[in-house]
Amino acid sequence: MSFKRLVFLFIAILITSSVAYSQMIEDPCTWTYEVKKKGGHEYQLIVHLDIKKGWHIWSLNPGGDGYEIAPTFNFDKNPNVKLKGGVTEKGKKTVTKMAGIEGLVTYYTGKTDYVQEATVTGKTKITGIHSYQVCNDKMCLPPKDKNFVFEIK
Repeated sequence: MSFKRLVFLFIAILITSSVAYSQMIEDPCTWTYEVKKKGGHEYQLIVHLDIKKGWHIWSLNPGGDGYEIAPTFNFDKNPNVKLKGGVTEKGKKTVTKMAGIEGLVTYYTGKTDYVQEATVTGKTKITGIHSYQVCNDKMCLPPKDKNFVFEIK
């Protein structure tokens, strides 16, 4: 076997094994969903994240060199729902420099809330999907998608 083939084989095994290892790690995130009525037809749709110690999730505006995958929240169209502004985040924010990343990065650890303000008329279900990526100090897990449902009674 030539040296080039041996190097190629080694790299292929290394990449495959690291992807397989990251697939075996259990998602360190617990997501819950809450509707909070503010008055009249005004509501807050709150996505609660509880992330295990040692892990972080990038901010909605993560900074860095552009490779950090920020969480996204996509709401399905619903004639009874008018979203007001964008999703905001609240939690234990860290802004820091990380090895191997240019510029400052912003991320959250522990408990984080994502809040969407909405005007809702009538009983309805608000559905959609959110995408996210979590990392620790050694690696990032592949991005994940989760469906969500908010019930307005």
